Amino acid sequence: MAEAVDALVIGAGPAGLMAAEELARAGRSVVIAEGKPSAGRKFLMAGKSGLNLTKDEPFEGFTAAYGEAAPWLSPMLRDMGPAEVMAWAEALGQPVFTGSSGRVFPAAMKASPLLRAWLRKMPTELRLGWRWTGWDGDGWSFETREGPRVLAPKVVVLALGGASWARLGSDGDWAGRLAEKGVELAPFRPANMGFLVDWSAHMAAHFGSPVKGVGLKKSNGTSVMGEFVVSARGVEGGGVYAVSAEVRDGAALVVDLLPDLGVEEVAARLAARPRKRTVSQHLEKALRLDPVKRALLQEFGRPLPEGAELARLIKGLEIRHQGPRPMDEAISTAGGVTRAGVDEGLMLRALPGVFVAGEMLDWEAPTGGYLITGCLATGRWAGRNAAGWGT
Repeated sequence: MAEAVDALVIGAGPAGLMAAEELARAGRSVVIAEGKPSAGRKFLMAGKSGLNLTKDEPFEGFTAAYGEAAPWLSPMLRDMGPAEVMAWAEALGQPVFTGSSGRVFPAAMKASPLLRAWLRKMPTELRLGWRWTGWDGDGWSFETREGPRVLAPKVVVLALGGASWARLGSDGDWAGRLAEKGVELAPFRPANMGFLVDWSAHMAAHFGSPVKGVGLKKSNGTSVMGEFVVSARGVEGGGVYAVSAEVRDGAALVVDLLPDLGVEEVAARLAARPRKRTVSQHLEKALRLDPVKRALLQEFGRPLPEGAELARLIKGLEIRHQGPRPMDEAISTAGGVTRAGVDEGLMLRALPGVFVAGEMLDWEAPTGGYLITGCLATGRWAGRNAAGWGT
């Protein structure tokens, strides 16, 4: 027999918890069902690198990071953008600070204190180890540690994540079940991921080395300043992630090794090479290219040209790769429930009374605070709209 509940949230990541908070604030009695033995596993993993909550920058620039989804998400981000995320964290007793790049972090530099404070404050029932498996008639079926259970909620918010980091709970297996109900979905694609490179043997000495102070070229001709890491399997890190969507979709992965110098200045310095100095020595002494940058230049530019052509190569080195790393290794995913599949309140058109938030929706954004803010914003939006359903 199905257990009657008022409001059900499935998924205890940032989007689900924010939706649950809004439902509870509106006076709904909320049950949160989480398939894993603990809440917020991917959120906690993000906290291992400092938990970049948001980016403190003008609204237009902030929303531009969401690309094609920006017009869709803008009302939600205006409702819970950088200022609101900072205020929310501080209200939980977790002060934040803004770094020189505008990135915002908790003073504790980790996720666990914020998550504990959030869960303590939330007047909801959290059921851990409850994995949603589909429907039993009109009821929602779960596998639990006590055996199969069925819930009969008045309203539901789904916040099951995308299709990366399956071990943390985001395995995307919900997609087939929603598709069978007529929900419009876009195929999953990796986002914020590294790229596979079949290195030659001489690169092994540089595995694990950071490539700092470079520009990653975008298709519009601009560059994103950042850094990345050379690993045994390829290239990864924030700079690569910033252009990964374009590269995944067919753009070349092009690096400016000396973004602070114009091509004419680079050419002039190259031309001033003393007769007895080798090219490699001159790259180090005249241009201050460190060993890993010189190795990349040799890897993808041999035989090295001379003069202005070498200058252009340094300013636009294409890293040849074998495609994105596997989707389960990506930080996030694109794809999922399309904009056409939900109404303005994020309710599924095919399933009235069922709302969707977070990475289940078809949007993507780079790392740097945009991902977590997007999850919190869509969670709040879905929760507020769900609060009025079925009352």
